[in-house]
Amino acid sequence: MRIRIVDAFSARPFAGNPAGVVLLDSDAFPDDAWLQRVAAEVNLSETAYAHRLPTGGDADWALRWFTPAAEVDMCGHATLATAHVLHTTGTASGTVRFRTRSGVLITTTGDEGSITMDFPTAPLTEVAVPPVVADALGAEIRSAYDTGPHVGDLLIELADEKAVEMLAPDLKALAGHGGRGVIATARAEDPDGGYDFRSRCFFPGLGIDEDPVTGSAHTALAPFWSARLGREALVGLQGGPRTGFVRTELRGDRTLLTGGAVTVIDGELLAD
Repeated sequence: MRIRIVDAFSARPFAGNPAGVVLLDSDAFPDDAWLQRVAAEVNLSETAYAHRLPTGGDADWALRWFTPAAEVDMCGHATLATAHVLHTTGTASGTVRFRTRSGVLITTTGDEGSITMDFPTAPLTEVAVPPVVADALGAEIRSAYDTGPHVGDLLIELADEKAVEMLAPDLKALAGHGGRGVIATARAEDPDGGYDFRSRCFFPGLGIDEDPVTGSAHTALAPFWSARLGREALVGLQGGPRTGFVRTELRGDRTLLTGGAVTVIDGELLAD
């Protein structure tokens, strides 16, 4: 069985967000315990598993995502990585429909190799900042938003981009926060820098201290920043030591996320 490591939301190796991708030969998923063990062995923020579905249905492939510690409801970068593998191996081309725990997600690969994903827009509800999160971040917080059931993160607006860049949160304390994780964001300081907002994402409760580039988080970041900047099409820069760009386009209850990807490892999975 082949397993690939793909750097998503990047046009070059060793940037963006790496994901494991396993295309299954079977028409069903293996035992959940095996899926989880492989994801723990890969030890990336997510490993994606996909198998082909019968023709004539509402989707072409079934897709699931596992962190080293748990299955998740939505993952953008591993979806992009899976679409990239399908395209570069000639297994599929153009538009691919994935059946997932978050409904049917559609990806479209352009002629130049960039991939656009059609995801549900996260509903944002302003909430009070949980004291444990405020203490763990140790930064000035301007506002906080719940991002709904599919994303499940707490979106935190910080005072400025420098505050996002310099974050060194207490990850043990953040792991005690009830949601999936925390998205910290601020407006870009340089209007000519090539991006509109900056973010970083922390998911220690899922075994991921910091996720370099999180597609699902941008389904919340897109409506948040589109409302403030007055534009539907934006570019986000995410990450700390390792970064990547996500182009977003808000379309009501759907958000388009676009980025590149590159395969860096192509090997054989021997354990069964």
